Amino acid sequence: MSDKTIKTRLDKWLWAARFFKTRSLATQAVQGGKVHLGGIRVKPAKELNVGDVLSIKKDELVFLVTVVALSNYRRPASEARLLYEETDQSLKDREEKMSMNKLIRAPGVSPSKRPGKRDRRKIREFIRKD
Repeated sequence: MSDKTIKTRLDKWLWAARFFKTRSLATQAVQGGKVHLGGIRVKPAKELNVGDVLSIKKDELVFLVTVVALSNYRRPASEARLLYEETDQSLKDREEKMSMNKLIRAPGVSPSKRPGKRDRRKIREFIRKD
């Protein structure tokens, strides 16, 4: 057997690790500055190595992970979880943020009707303000 190392693009690894549903969404996130490698903004084609530290911002959650394994293929979530290791501080911060979001939402209050086209545009515009 030859000693070949797997070469994996950042966007492909993010997709395989199930941080993003499609590879194009992963590419857009990297190009949009939502993913940093070692604190530096990189391009989607950047090759990853085992031990690299990634900061991934998804919506309002931030994942700080260390690359443990490389893969070019999307596997089940249980196997994808083995590709990275999230830091304890990142887990703690995410859980805290999710619990705060649960407190902010008023229980039992629901809209009287489904949002129309104009309402959806306003919602998207409001959400995308970072």
